[in-house]
Amino acid sequence: MSTDLPELPVTFRPTRTRAVLLTLAGGLLAAFVAIAVMLPADGARPWHTTDRLWMVLTGALIAAVLVLLSRPKVVADRDGVTVVNLTTRRRLEWAQVIRVNLRPGDPWVLLDLADGTSLAAMGIQPGIGRARALRDARGLRALAEVHGSGGPAGQ
Repeated sequence: MSTDLPELPVTFRPTRTRAVLLTLAGGLLAAFVAIAVMLPADGARPWHTTDRLWMVLTGALIAAVLVLLSRPKVVADRDGVTVVNLTTRRRLEWAQVIRVNLRPGDPWVLLDLADGTSLAAMGIQPGIGRARALRDARGLRALAEVHGSGGPAGQ
């Protein structure tokens, strides 16, 4: 297997998905703020300060969810790998990573761990960029094989 090892440290993340989500978050927040400012203060159904505040808070909440969705990444360095998913962060030593899997139909990479469990690594996902996800999964697999205690993934 002739896979080039990525230079460490390396960060794997779905950059296009992240760019879309962060752009959308900023645009939606700006739109909610603009609407809150432009709402009529007089007339048959006037908007009060609390109404405007709730409009801005709603926009901020939606933006926060989009920022949360843009968070996943996998950071590999000489000592191990850090998996950052939506709400969790887990640091693993290379010896803990037995296998790196990205099978057809998987929404993201799964790491088989030495304790018999699996860990989703949402930072490598084939949703928008399948070729890049495959390349990143191969790179992480090669790093795990070189730096970890398990042999090649086929064992």
